[in-house]
Amino acid sequence: MKTRKKGIIFFAVVAFIMLSSAVMIAINPAQWFGDSSDFDEITDEELDAFDLDTLGLELGYSDDESLQFCSANEQARSNEYVKEYKIPTACTQPLAITVDPYGMVWFAQTSTGKVAKFDPLTETFTEYDNSVWENVEKIFIVSAIENNMEPTKLRSMMWGIDYFPDGSIWFTDERTDAIWKFSIDTESYDRISYSQTDENKSSLPQKLVIEGSKIIINDFTGGRLSFLDYAQDKQGLRHYAIPAVMDGAVTSDFAIDSDKNVWYTNWVPGGVGILVKFDYPGYEFQSTQGEVTQGLLLQDFVEWYNFPAGLTTPNGVAVGPDQKIWLADTSSNYFFSFDPRTEEFTKYVTSIPTIDSYGNASDFIKNPVSRPYWIERSDGNLIMNEHNANRIGVFNPFSETLVEYTVPSRNPNWADCEGIDYCGVAQVFDFAAYGEKIWFTEWVENNIGVVDTSIPLPFSIDIDKKQITLEKGQTTQLTLEVSKTLFSDAFDVNVNSSSTSTFSDIIITHENSFSLSDKTTISVEIMASEHALSGTHKVLLGAYTNDIAVSQFVTVIVV
Repeated sequence: MKTRKKGIIFFAVVAFIMLSSAVMIAINPAQWFGDSSDFDEITDEELDAFDLDTLGLELGYSDDESLQFCSANEQARSNEYVKEYKIPTACTQPLAITVDPYGMVWFAQTSTGKVAKFDPLTETFTEYDNSVWENVEKIFIVSAIENNMEPTKLRSMMWGIDYFPDGSIWFTDERTDAIWKFSIDTESYDRISYSQTDENKSSLPQKLVIEGSKIIINDFTGGRLSFLDYAQDKQGLRHYAIPAVMDGAVTSDFAIDSDKNVWYTNWVPGGVGILVKFDYPGYEFQSTQGEVTQGLLLQDFVEWYNFPAGLTTPNGVAVGPDQKIWLADTSSNYFFSFDPRTEEFTKYVTSIPTIDSYGNASDFIKNPVSRPYWIERSDGNLIMNEHNANRIGVFNPFSETLVEYTVPSRNPNWADCEGIDYCGVAQVFDFAAYGEKIWFTEWVENNIGVVDTSIPLPFSIDIDKKQITLEKGQTTQLTLEVSKTLFSDAFDVNVNSSSTSTFSDIIITHENSFSLSDKTTISVEIMASEHALSGTHKVLLGAYTNDIAVSQFVTVIVV
């Protein structure tokens, strides 16, 4: 249901932020350690001359930690649809990734503060040293020592990255609370502080999107949605932000519809949440009419909608090709659509993760979840990183088909894999689509990879019924037809099924596996339990191999 709230003041941080590569303008060590006053007068020249090695500190990961965070595999892997590339520098922990208009792949490195480029034509990496980061790290480490804290290497989760039309790469930095600009032509970095003006509030700059001359960022823990705009001389940024609609809520990912409205979520971890629509053009118009910005009411520019049951941690937000809003729920197997015209949510489900992603050596995991993290539109499809299933999902909202590509590298130190060969996840935390390719990073395997969606699928599926209606206790039969599409020998295929229903309201029965030599017909039984709740459910049916899953949704209405 659409909701408006009265009396919340819309405020803009009417601030002008200078771009600078000077560390002392950019960084305040007191934000980490308190006093740190000894470093107030240090100069850039003194920082450049200071060598951390003289302290004799062991700042890197231990051997065991390296296997967990740097890579458990010496070589990158590949399969029929996915090719991986090992980054030359060890343990960079790549995270945010984007592709520029010329097809160059750019990504940020958690462990080095660098931006790196990958050329798909020559298959070569270029990593750009970040001297500003190195000096920030010196302050970070020495300040820790001065404040009797254990010094550690400076690492930061860099969740957002995008290409600016002036030939620069912008990315977020949650550890030092900053936004970075990398100028490609000069190979230089500028750091822009993102700290809250209110010292009692924290901030965590997360996703970043370039929209025209605007840079839009969600402040995850601070609850803000920030808009940064270049000043005319391009020496600084005009910054304003809108607050969270809900008290104590985080502000997660965002997306922009065809009318330039910004959609994002506010939610309380473990609690309730809302989908918010911000009338960005309306605010921009009012602010140019001589209005006093601090006097504009938030109620005049936002509408919001309560989350449906089952939606708890929607990190990813996207606007689909039909202008529906799509949300990926990271705590579950679910993703959701929201239709602004009908104001209705629809719940979907990914495939259940295969055991080689979560292991279950202890036999404690009864309901494995795929944890779709981010969701983005690419042409007519929606792409998700199912990071706990070690898959990249491509969903067509018109045909309601889902193709899930397996990421070949696995790190067993992030799953219940003891004694199990080839088990674990690579922690695919980000991806970027460019044409028919989907580029992604593997945070704990020190790889980037690419899915080539132009490669023909090994089989197709067809389901004889796309919608069924069941009374409670009633059973019906469906036919799933799996047809081989390539000339090859017979190969083993598994039947795939999952449902959005809870508490076994929908029970699905079928054979588990078969050998596909040409065409195979599978009988699938779907039953509504005696105690099923009335409503509409989505059932995912299909088939999968080690490398790929191909499935389609059936709508099940329980009356």
